[in-house]
Amino acid sequence: MADKKTETKPEKIEREYVIPLRKKVKRAVRYKKTPKAIKTVKEFLARHFRITNRNLKNVRLDKLLNEFLWARGIKNPPHKVKVKAVKEGDIVRAELVDYPTKLKFKKARLERIAKAQEDVKDKKKASEKAVAKKEPEKSLEDKTQTTEDKKEEKEKKTSIVEAGEDRAKSEHKTEKHQTQAKTQKSKRPVRQAMQK
Repeated sequence: MADKKTETKPEKIEREYVIPLRKKVKRAVRYKKTPKAIKTVKEFLARHFRITNRNLKNVRLDKLLNEFLWARGIKNPPHKVKVKAVKEGDIVRAELVDYPTKLKFKKARLERIAKAQEDVKDKKKASEKAVAKKEPEKSLEDKTQTTEDKKEEKEKKTSIVEAGEDRAKSEHKTEKHQTQAKTQKSKRPVRQAMQK
């Protein structure tokens, strides 16, 4: 018997295609041309990458490729698209190869934003590690001092609150006596004015 050689399929397959859209889009109704173009791209990639049952859910289009197809509106999609597709397992991811100038700047901006987000995450992780390293260095004496400090702060806060309440009570009493005297004086002239 001859030994059968098992060929291992590469996990990642990359290909570039120029996908013609004119024929399929030409048949579509005017207000459905761009959605038909997107469906045509997905069908083309599903057929060429041999996706099981030609499942279009396994074909993913890049954000910028989608914008390129929709750039001229729903009634006038481009006649052809140059696409770079990568197959990983059952999923095919497609992205645009030749970017127009408008999308080049947008792609550069998106890359800068992504890089900045990664930098922020790295800084956050580094600071968390630094904090984690500082905590074990504290000795028992430091911990007891911090608890004593916390107790003192609580006592200060409560004494301040109590002093404030006492002051408020005394002010209220003085105001109460003053307002009664003012109201009595003010009532007399008004009554006399009304009688005249």
